[in-house]
Amino acid sequence: MSKARLGGRFTFPGTSLTVHRMGYGAMQLAGPGVWGPPKDPDSAVAVLREAVTAGVNHIDTANFYGPHVTNQIIRQALHPYTPGVVIVTKLGGRRPPDKSWQPAISPKDLTAGVHDNLRNLGLDALDIVNYRVMGAAHGPEEGSIAEQVTVLADLQRQGLIRHIGLSNVTAAQVAEAQAITDIVCVQNNYNLAHRHDDALIDDLAQRGIAYVPFFPLGGFTPLQSSTLSKVADRLEATPMQVALAWLLHRSPNILLIPGTSSVAHLRENLAAGQLALSPQTLAELDGIVAATVEVKD
Repeated sequence: MSKARLGGRFTFPGTSLTVHRMGYGAMQLAGPGVWGPPKDPDSAVAVLREAVTAGVNHIDTANFYGPHVTNQIIRQALHPYTPGVVIVTKLGGRRPPDKSWQPAISPKDLTAGVHDNLRNLGLDALDIVNYRVMGAAHGPEEGSIAEQVTVLADLQRQGLIRHIGLSNVTAAQVAEAQAITDIVCVQNNYNLAHRHDDALIDDLAQRGIAYVPFFPLGGFTPLQSSTLSKVADRLEATPMQVALAWLLHRSPNILLIPGTSSVAHLRENLAAGQLALSPQTLAELDGIVAATVEVKD
């Protein structure tokens, strides 16, 4: 895998952090249901090392994955970190013993979360911390996030956080946060079939702010489309490679963090960074969302 072909490069606004647009999301390194250790810890370590060897320098994680598990595996596999590797983590959630996903948004929770991330990752400061709004399952919900962003800005002034991002947020919440501090990235649910953030992506692109789609391949319900399959067959690629390549073509500020616990699948995902899509193919793929809307209507 050519490091220069991992989707190109992107520099987070107002920072010296430059990453390849093809990154890696660590959530799948934890056990089933993102709970507990993986069945094969050695394979988890191997995937991370293979990713960095291939040129990936944008790793997404959260201390509530496991909980603690993915951060501890990242530290085991990669510490001391290769210069230029950017680790992005999230705050705002917790995993109680019943394995549910619960908010952790008080100043005390957020401060403790920063220190947990620092300890488990083996860092003195966190490159980027996203405040993750633990909203409804169907997507972001409106509501003020000023208190939580202000806490992160205070932790930034203390030198524990270098830069701040947001996750699972609305455009109004992005604007509210930007009035408090600089926002370098937004991480929301977005893919070929789930395109509610089209306007937000375009707005962020104009300001040079990164947009990082989670569930780029559909998440727990993988993308399925006859059009996607036909395009993949024509390009001699997999449907998931085409879906990732479409995201890279969608806007230059989109950064990808597909996750996997398999080295072979990792290599397959990264190869999407070299897949060229013609204007005609892009138009064909753009039609998938229109067909989805028609079916729902």
